[in-house]
Amino acid sequence: MASQKNKHKIFFLSLSRYYGFYTGGFIGFVILLAIAEQMGMPNAWIGYIFMAATFGLYAGIGVMSRTADISEYYVAGRRVPAVFNGMATGADWLSAASFIGMAGTLYLSGYDGLAFIMGWTGGFVLVALFIAPYLRKFGQFTIPDFLGARYGGNVVRTVGVFAAILASFTYVVAQIYGVGLISSRFLAIDFTTGIFVGIAGILVCSMLGGMKAITWTQVAQYVILIIAYLVPVVMLSQRITDVPIPQLMSGQVLQKVTEREKDIFNDPQQLKAREMFRHKADETDARIKGLPGSLTTERHNAERGLAHMKAASAPDASAIRDAEQTLQNLPRNEIEARETWGRETEKLRASAKAPHPHAEPFPGENEKERDTARLNFMALAACLMIGTAALPHILMRYYTTPSVKEARQSVFWSLFFIFLLYFSAPALAILVKFEIYTKLIGSSIADLPAWVAAWGKIGLVKIDDINQDGILQLAELTLNPDVILLATPEIAGLPYVVSGLVAAGGLAAALSTADALLLTIANALSHDVYYKMIDPYASTPRRMIISKILLLLVALIAAYFASLKPDHILSMVAWAFSIAASAFFPALVLGIFWKRANKWGAVAGMAVGLGLCLFYLVSVKFYGMAPWFGIKDIAAGAFGVPAGMLTLVVVSLLTPSPDTAAQNLVEHCRYPHLKADADGRSA
Repeated sequence: MASQKNKHKIFFLSLSRYYGFYTGGFIGFVILLAIAEQMGMPNAWIGYIFMAATFGLYAGIGVMSRTADISEYYVAGRRVPAVFNGMATGADWLSAASFIGMAGTLYLSGYDGLAFIMGWTGGFVLVALFIAPYLRKFGQFTIPDFLGARYGGNVVRTVGVFAAILASFTYVVAQIYGVGLISSRFLAIDFTTGIFVGIAGILVCSMLGGMKAITWTQVAQYVILIIAYLVPVVMLSQRITDVPIPQLMSGQVLQKVTEREKDIFNDPQQLKAREMFRHKADETDARIKGLPGSLTTERHNAERGLAHMKAASAPDASAIRDAEQTLQNLPRNEIEARETWGRETEKLRASAKAPHPHAEPFPGENEKERDTARLNFMALAACLMIGTAALPHILMRYYTTPSVKEARQSVFWSLFFIFLLYFSAPALAILVKFEIYTKLIGSSIADLPAWVAAWGKIGLVKIDDINQDGILQLAELTLNPDVILLATPEIAGLPYVVSGLVAAGGLAAALSTADALLLTIANALSHDVYYKMIDPYASTPRRMIISKILLLLVALIAAYFASLKPDHILSMVAWAFSIAASAFFPALVLGIFWKRANKWGAVAGMAVGLGLCLFYLVSVKFYGMAPWFGIKDIAAGAFGVPAGMLTLVVVSLLTPSPDTAAQNLVEHCRYPHLKADADGRSA
């Protein structure tokens, strides 16, 4: 035992020394690039160097961590110290949604956006109290592993595999979409090409070394992403307030934003622009109600206008091209028209809507709307909290620690490393809003800074001078939340090396999470389906080959869906949390703390919870169903979790008790005096 502790201590000290050198080297690398920029290095070169260096680093770690050992491939040999597992979990957790989308959501939503921070940080309390130590005591490889052992049989394992794949796939599409955004902007390549460039970087780590390679890569990625997040917000705080502590100064800046809001919101031209957007939305809505005749009329008018242009004595080639493009962009049929014009109406009404002050909680024009906003805040925070405690790729991280004690400590370190970013995101949102409200709103559209056009090319910024006054009103500016953090250095006029640093951080966040998610999906298919259900005698090399093939296939499918630009990142991630919460949380928590929970209760509970969550999410988001109690689709788990919990309890009580082996497993997982062997089973 003493020898084992000494080995663990030596390993910890070696890791601390290696990553200390690595952190210092990375900071030196950034400083050298900053000097090179001042000496005239082109911006494009800086972007390429950042991307090449970070991709090369991750690939190098992946190559050095390659393994053929099944325990190292699935759980990193169960020897990751708590601090480093906390850093790896932080990188795993701080996905593109947190790194790219969090500040943007806080920028757009103000106080209401705090539901994301409260839910995601609070979720780790649930992980520490109810999940992580007990799963580590169980000691196998995956979440479906636990479900299969606790409840018995392959039925519950199959439901678990399906839910794990669904939640992880939804999540990974969002990460790959983030990779595409960053690569296309900073490498000046096509969005779809950028996605597949990112996929190559993801696969090098996960395919060569599995969880071992992913773990040590994620520690390196955490260092990059936290530096990349803190540097621009600190520099922005220094520039605006002369104090480089944004968390301390954001309150003063918020007061200035509140004063500026009064002028912007009541500007006559702003009110006129909103009214024009409202009128345009009504016109588009009337076209939808007039289908199919309105589409026929639109097409006829476009064709006649194009014919007149071509028949003119001096045809205007540019105008003809625009008219041809307008005709080509018209919906092809009534179904497509309803969908296209419906989205257009929704965007127009969003521009027409009165903005609410950043610091105002639960905004609304009447008490009913404010109550609905309050209910949505609480429902979303609860879904994110419970979803955190049920995400397979996060819970898998706690299988990698040497002991149950270090699993608990690892949760603390995870929360600490995540806190460093989440404590800065609200300050960043306020500082960027101050910059935009004071430097952009009210300025001439002809003289807008270059970043507006640059991000407009990939669809994240849109300017619509609807009142034709040449001045930018707030209603005429549409910002995708994903652009706020990525464009912060340009918005603040910081050196371009900071933009490259932010891009590298965003890639680190997206790649670290995508690695873990793809491995979760591949492991669920190769370990839980193939090995546990199809061929239990498969050799270790065969299992690993199948896992890598599946990893590649899933990555390509996810890249295809990401290339369709399905939604902004934070929404897709919130869906994954609701799916995971509804499917896993009742079965995991009751499986650990209630011996009476049985197989049929777990199957029914998971099926009902997941089914109701998916029904609500799809019906509200894609088919226009009126939300129940006004709760938005991103909080669909608010219905799935209680339904799943209630169903599991009722069905378990109506069916026979679980066998002695299942009840003994509960005892083994919960009580420290029951020792486990190397594989985590009762000694």
